[in-house]
Amino acid sequence: MSSAQESSVQDRLDVTDLCTRVAWHTDLREWDALYEVFADKVLLDYTSLNGGEPFTATPREIIEAWSQLLGGLASTQHLISNFLVDVQGDEAVCTAMFQAVHRLPNGLGGPHWTLGGRYRWTALRTPAGWRVSAMVMTALWSDGNRHIMTPEGQRTS
Repeated sequence: MSSAQESSVQDRLDVTDLCTRVAWHTDLREWDALYEVFADKVLLDYTSLNGGEPFTATPREIIEAWSQLLGGLASTQHLISNFLVDVQGDEAVCTAMFQAVHRLPNGLGGPHWTLGGRYRWTALRTPAGWRVSAMVMTALWSDGNRHIMTPEGQRTS
């Protein structure tokens, strides 16, 4: 195997690991570890689920928002699979399917909300390693009690 091929294989493994760590650290509430996965500015696109427009945020803004939204739940589990990674120089695109289970026992419905779809991450090679510069989440289906994701739903638990 040539060194270019070895580098490509290593880059693909590194980018897959990077995208896995986004879910892993989120589910374990390892908020500080998420600073090591994001670029200085990240384009976020959750419009398929929430409408609105894509927006750019700093790692601090993302982590604060996620810790508020997900920190009130009893647990989450983001399962990510079927990674496809394309590396072109110092930029990579990783696409994967996901299923995310959100759990919160509550008095206003079932304790689970499950969302399925795909993620498309863009990663940039930096001196510190690969970093996520964009995340596009495309919701394909959901099941259960989405109310647990709201502040009102989290207050009723």
